[in-house]
Amino acid sequence: MTVDSMRTRFIGLLAWLAVCFAAAGIGAAASVHAGAFYAQLVRPSWAPPAAVFGPVWTVLYALMAVAAWLAWRERGFAHARTALTLFLAQLAVNALWSWLFFAWHLGGPAFVDILLLWLLIVLTIAAFRRLRPLAALLLMPYLLWVSFAAVLNFAVWRANPSLLGG
Repeated sequence: MTVDSMRTRFIGLLAWLAVCFAAAGIGAAASVHAGAFYAQLVRPSWAPPAAVFGPVWTVLYALMAVAAWLAWRERGFAHARTALTLFLAQLAVNALWSWLFFAWHLGGPAFVDILLLWLLIVLTIAAFRRLRPLAALLLMPYLLWVSFAAVLNFAVWRANPSLLGG
């Protein structure tokens, strides 16, 4: 492998990390007061404490970036356009969820958003699997967490109609 090739791969990894953590930052901007809001909500006994979410999402965004980088590295954007477009779409839907739930207190639309997110993740995993199975595998913890988060979103929304809309 040439130095230029290694440099291109490294820059590609940095770019995918930047894209993923930019989406995380957009979601985080909506979540500035999430801890206080989350504490006000009636939550099921199995809901994690607020302090769990930041570290989990940090790991998931890093795994997502590496997965996208592997898919991109395998074929380039031009030849992996569908898979990477699905990836970028799910990233946008992911960032929107924080705004719907934490900034705008819209539990129902947030639940619809997270269902769409789940579907887009499944489609992204299927597309990544065709390009690079490891990329698909790296998204499995994300799918599992979003599955859990969807159930939690529904439970919290239904338990808090005055705070999250009926």
